[in-house]
Amino acid sequence: MPTLDDILEHVGEFGLYQKRAFLVLALLSAAFPPIYVGIVFLGFIPEHHCQNPATAELRARCGWSLEEERNYTLPKEVNHGNAVASQCQRYDVDWNITELDCTNPIDLFTAVHGNKSSIPLIPCQDGWFYDGHGSSIVTEFDLVCEDGWKLDLFQSCVNVGFFVGSIGIGYMADRFGRKLCLLITILINSISGVLVAVAPNYVWVVIFRLIQGLVSKGGWLTGYILITEFVGLEYRRTVAIVYQMAFTVGLLIFGGIAYAIPHWRWLQLAVTLPNFFFLLYYWCLPESPRWLIAQQEGDKALKIIKNIAKANQKKLPSFMENLQSEEDGEGKLRPSFLDLVRTPQIRKHTIILMYTWFTSSVLYQGLIMHMGIAGGNIYLDFFYSALVEFPAAIILILTIDRIGRRYPWAAANLLAGAACLITALVPENLYWLRMTAACLGRMGITMCFEMVCLVNAELFPTFLRNLGVLVCSSMCDIGGIITPFIVYRLANIWNELPLVVFAVIGLIDGVLVLLLPETKGKTLPETIEEAENLYRQGKPKENIIYLQVKTSNVAPY
Repeated sequence: MPTLDDILEHVGEFGLYQKRAFLVLALLSAAFPPIYVGIVFLGFIPEHHCQNPATAELRARCGWSLEEERNYTLPKEVNHGNAVASQCQRYDVDWNITELDCTNPIDLFTAVHGNKSSIPLIPCQDGWFYDGHGSSIVTEFDLVCEDGWKLDLFQSCVNVGFFVGSIGIGYMADRFGRKLCLLITILINSISGVLVAVAPNYVWVVIFRLIQGLVSKGGWLTGYILITEFVGLEYRRTVAIVYQMAFTVGLLIFGGIAYAIPHWRWLQLAVTLPNFFFLLYYWCLPESPRWLIAQQEGDKALKIIKNIAKANQKKLPSFMENLQSEEDGEGKLRPSFLDLVRTPQIRKHTIILMYTWFTSSVLYQGLIMHMGIAGGNIYLDFFYSALVEFPAAIILILTIDRIGRRYPWAAANLLAGAACLITALVPENLYWLRMTAACLGRMGITMCFEMVCLVNAELFPTFLRNLGVLVCSSMCDIGGIITPFIVYRLANIWNELPLVVFAVIGLIDGVLVLLLPETKGKTLPETIEEAENLYRQGKPKENIIYLQVKTSNVAPY
């Protein structure tokens, strides 16, 4: 009896119907980057120095420029071997003394205290000067120096939302359907994004950003699952990768918008409002036929299949006209968290996939955040680093159906880990080598992210697929929670130390993914038994969830 993959071969595996559905879902993928890596621009940290009303008066009296004021009145600290004005401390002296010399005023206090190092220092008490134009949450709420951890918390709260929301949304999508879950996440994401832009203080910004995190990633992955369940076996790989390429296009667009709108509130509003248009998916997208079959709703699945055939200008064979599920009356399949660890192979898949999601998140977000503290033109660096994601997708498209999933995946992890190590150890004067290694690392971890999305969906049965993907990807969110602290806190010890940590994590993952089964050319498993048998060579046994004909006198398929 025919499976859904067999039926799609008749009505079109990737015809006009699936292409339209894919296009509208690709727009959803392109809108996700401002939430996932929005901290790069929303939380940009410009050069900053202590503001002091007394030195401002002295500057006016002496006719100094702002740079001269900093040079004459701020203590120096060593940064990358250079002495620069302190960003978090100032001298505790009286700048209103009339005897101060305009050419070197600190000499008067040096004479009193013996040397500059003996002059008492205090933290900034009157705010900061920020270089550059525009604004970010850092400049508006002074998230620097002692309050620098609040920027880490801002990004970590997004990932806390990803973590909690992924598990709940994964269950909802497998229990109540992909489409309903997708629409709910879009609505909440849109409203909370607007509230972030108008939040009156830091606390409310974090709260509304947390709510965005609760729904946005779950919605993105639900869209991913939905489109992969619509297409046939031959196109599943390409659709999965191109869906993620839409995310890369969104990165480029986000960088351009951030350059044009340097004020964080207007930027947040500009990237949020288009999400309201995605509510039109109610009329543009159907429910997943695979999910309907798993839920014993064959009549609804047949209706969608007929619509696919009509749009693709194909004809559904007559013996498939009146369909029902063979398992009617036996109860619907319900997803359970225990199913992820109950059987040995699925348990191993779950553990390895959780670690590789963790690795992908830490390295991907970490490399982007590290770029933000490495200096240079953040807009150009962001643009160039996003461009290398396109060759990553092309390499996968050309290799994974020829070589398979596991070996390109392992090679990509090893490439990312080695590139991080090279970038950390190469001297700064070899800029071309550091940039080459950094780009290779970004390309490698992009390939890993695209592979884990693809393979994760291929390793779990249909009734458990959305829950399996979102539970495993919850470790991606754990990685996202700790990544800001790895980047910003370890960099205070040694600027390249985060890269060494990334290298170790990536190299371990390169070995672990080789323990997963090869899914090249295999149909999506429908039952736990089929998922357990994926290690067998060749195609898995015929799917248990069939569509059978009500009339018994027709010829077999």
